[in-house]
Amino acid sequence: MLVTAAQVTSLLNALGLTSAIFKPIPDIVGDVGAALHGAGEAVDGVLGGLGLPLPLPKLGDILEADPSAGTDAGHGSDGMTAQNLALDSSSCTVEPYSPPPVLAQTFPPFDQAKANVFRYRQQQGVNLGSWFVHEQWMTPSVFACASGPQSAEIDIATGWGNTTTAQAVLERHWDTFINQSDFQYLASIGINTVRLPIGYWSLGPLYCKDTPFEPVASVYTNSWSRVVRAINWAGEAGIGVLVDLHGAPGSQNGQPHSGISDGQARLFGDETNLRNTVNVLTYLTQQLASVTNVIGIELINEPNDDPNLPDFYTSTIETLRQTSHEASMLPFYIHDAFNIGQYSTYIANRTDFVVEDHHSYFVFTDSDTSRDASQDTTNVKTSVADQLSSSSSHERRNIIVGEWSCALVDSALADQSDAMLARQQFCQGQEQVYRNTTAGWTFWSYMKEDCEGDLNWCFKNAVNKTLPATFFSYGQDSMALPSSKLSIDRAVAEMQLPAMNEVLQQAADASAGCSADQCPLPARRAKKAKRSFGSDAHRFSSIHARRSIHSTIARHKRDVSGTPLDLTAEERSITKGYSDGYLTAKIFAQYGMSRLGFRGQYIADSIRVLGPNIVAPGTESFYTNWFERGLSDAEGLVSAAGSV
Repeated sequence: MLVTAAQVTSLLNALGLTSAIFKPIPDIVGDVGAALHGAGEAVDGVLGGLGLPLPLPKLGDILEADPSAGTDAGHGSDGMTAQNLALDSSSCTVEPYSPPPVLAQTFPPFDQAKANVFRYRQQQGVNLGSWFVHEQWMTPSVFACASGPQSAEIDIATGWGNTTTAQAVLERHWDTFINQSDFQYLASIGINTVRLPIGYWSLGPLYCKDTPFEPVASVYTNSWSRVVRAINWAGEAGIGVLVDLHGAPGSQNGQPHSGISDGQARLFGDETNLRNTVNVLTYLTQQLASVTNVIGIELINEPNDDPNLPDFYTSTIETLRQTSHEASMLPFYIHDAFNIGQYSTYIANRTDFVVEDHHSYFVFTDSDTSRDASQDTTNVKTSVADQLSSSSSHERRNIIVGEWSCALVDSALADQSDAMLARQQFCQGQEQVYRNTTAGWTFWSYMKEDCEGDLNWCFKNAVNKTLPATFFSYGQDSMALPSSKLSIDRAVAEMQLPAMNEVLQQAADASAGCSADQCPLPARRAKKAKRSFGSDAHRFSSIHARRSIHSTIARHKRDVSGTPLDLTAEERSITKGYSDGYLTAKIFAQYGMSRLGFRGQYIADSIRVLGPNIVAPGTESFYTNWFERGLSDAEGLVSAAGSV
């Protein structure tokens, strides 16, 4: 049954809601007209997989113009444009939607070894914004008959005339906005991670109790199954998923992207909301800790910098860790409330796998309007890079840039002789800095309506324009070619761990006259986007060259692995560290050419698991330094294999 505009208006009035009230999109994304320019085309279709236009249902499929309004889906005889229609609930009716069967969604069996690769590797990723948590500026079509300010998820759920219609609108969006081919496309260009924003309502009606969504909870009856489907689609493409609680009960920041449109942040200081948030996170942990490609759970997105936030993080993580053995090892991500220093110290003082999520934008403050693009690029490569590098070093590299974009204020490009080049330098400069100083990044956002006209916020459109064409961890564009990938995979599989007596000889040469603490190994080197490991590869080759010299030395003293017997505790830590580092690089590379990202956490966890009988107390620095050396040697060989 079609719901008429008159019925929608009548219902809104009966509920005491005001229809057709528009909360303007901030200037940071352009003026209202510019942001919604071409909204008719955006409603007609968004980009599908592999970057090709994939038609969404036309306006007549989701909305049907009220004949009494005298307009069509584009420009009406009275001058009404599609952008007006997208914000005006007085001229639309809705057609029912019969969704495909997605209810029986389960996860594949858990693979701990593979999960370790997903969770500890360097991340190149995108956010899947406005898929399960809507933002009006990104997906205006679903707000066409929303209620109230038409700015947040709650306005969609309480709009559209009734819950049946709202459910149909959302389910259509969940099924068409992003599909399985999008994950395959992302994997083909080197994206190995997605950050998946969800709201507490995404878990289904039970978790809407005692919240503003309770009266419309039935709208989300089938939402969780689609979240599970999204995670499985990612897993089939070899992509890890960071599940991000973008909207918490009560709202952690009062922003529309937390699901509410009244501007009120009611999470902290409200025991019911705090309890409900912990219940939501407990459910997520119980469901996802044993999912191979779930790399972690982000507790809440962009909370206010509330004095109670650190205690909330501490008590919540403690609760979640106790839910299962798998949960005790699951990475938990915490947003730093834009207070990077405080939370880098917070994580440095912990030993478990907790990651700081820092968001980096250049369009939200008054000072952003005073700089041009070249100044922003310089800022990224200097002060921003220094801050991230310092924080990363302080917290054993447990930091990512979970949101960033190519967005610049209009004035930043006004005086640039080549605006496209300036934007490209800004975008690629960010990508390089975030990759080299942290354990990963996720761009905001992969998809939006009118994507093809947006180089600021739409990743799919920016690829190979203002962003690089590919994003593989080792930097080789050739990884996109099946024939090259096969040869690289073969070369990696054939890598052989050197005999440990040669490693010990190298250690003796490097450490003559000083301890490991006094003679720290040089930092692993990188060169621009395609990090060069030439000197490391040369050093590693020299080890093999010496094999003919040392092949007859101390064979009778070796065990079956080639490691000499009767070693000191320091020597055992050196050989174990080197072999673990080397094999880690090899194993990670065999999973889609992945590369270890959370190095400090991985080494600390390895030492903990090995125990004092393997890494003797007091020799941890030997293990750590030689793990880094073995990792660097093997990564040098992987990089060389990809350059052939």
